[in-house]
Amino acid sequence: MFGRQMPKIERKAVAWMWSAYSLFLFIDPILDPRPGLWMKSITVFLTYLAIFTVYISTGSETIKRCMIACTFVLGLVAFSFNGGATCLFIYTAAFIPFSFVDTQIILGMFAAEAGIIIAERYALHLGWPNTIIGLLLMGVVGGSNVFFAQQRRADCKLRMAHEEIEALAALAERERIARDLHDVLGHTLSVITLKAELAGRLLQIDPQRAALEIADVERTARKALSEVREAIGGYRTRGLGAEIEAARATLDAAGVQLIAEAPSLSGLSAAEETVLALALRESVTNIVRHAKATTCKLRFFSESGRRRLLVEDNGNATDLREGNGLRGMRERVESLGGHVKLEHRAGTRLLIELPLQAEGAAS
Repeated sequence: MFGRQMPKIERKAVAWMWSAYSLFLFIDPILDPRPGLWMKSITVFLTYLAIFTVYISTGSETIKRCMIACTFVLGLVAFSFNGGATCLFIYTAAFIPFSFVDTQIILGMFAAEAGIIIAERYALHLGWPNTIIGLLLMGVVGGSNVFFAQQRRADCKLRMAHEEIEALAALAERERIARDLHDVLGHTLSVITLKAELAGRLLQIDPQRAALEIADVERTARKALSEVREAIGGYRTRGLGAEIEAARATLDAAGVQLIAEAPSLSGLSAAEETVLALALRESVTNIVRHAKATTCKLRFFSESGRRRLLVEDNGNATDLREGNGLRGMRERVESLGGHVKLEHRAGTRLLIELPLQAEGAAS
């Protein structure tokens, strides 16, 4: 639930670690020092490193696919004199799922690759052991990467959808704030302007009334300040009921079903509603970003003299370290005499308890 996206530099470092398997090209020269085999193997190794460098550096899918084809052709050439070149066939199978989307096309390419390798084995009368091992590892690595590639694409789509939702929500919030401030300040500032002008005109002819008008300007300005503070408080939190509906929309966009049970939200103080709404918002954010859940259950109820908000998901997050979001949630709840319980039990379970008729404000 509190995971992170691997940075680009770190992904490249991991990719280079996997390239270490290309050292299998040197097993044959070590075991069978035939004349020229070392030079051929080193040439193949350096050629592969050049291909791999281009593959991980380019952003063009066309170039990536060309590099995959070059790796396979290099493997066919090297396999004729070096059994360790099966590692190049395995790399080809590993790269294909990340450059092609259609599963049938990917499986067809795997089958074609295997067929060409077997044909080369018969044509050149090569040994079966290296061929069989290479084909088996191609199936395992290629099949695994089909799953990982699909998962990565799904995560990317979810992240893009969440970013779009956040951008739209921020835009809508800015527009709402502009409307609220216009409604709050438009009339009040007009009144202040008129009264200030009137006081200026009366200052010489009726100082006493001018003083009254100035005092009225002060009262109106204080009222405007109070209204602005209320407006700011209004867009800091939308209330628990509105937050539940916002959570439903966010989770639905992420493909997560929300099952909500909130029979009655009456009786909540402003501080309680603010704390619970912000806690729900943080929980939904974590579910969408990290949990990989399909279902989220939400319950709000009173029991044993305490109000309880329970949020559960069926995701597979296991990292429950307390970050800034959870720490802020805990501090706000504890400021009202409540407590937060977070645990991993076939998913993640967040329980917030507040005493009935809690007093205080959320910080």
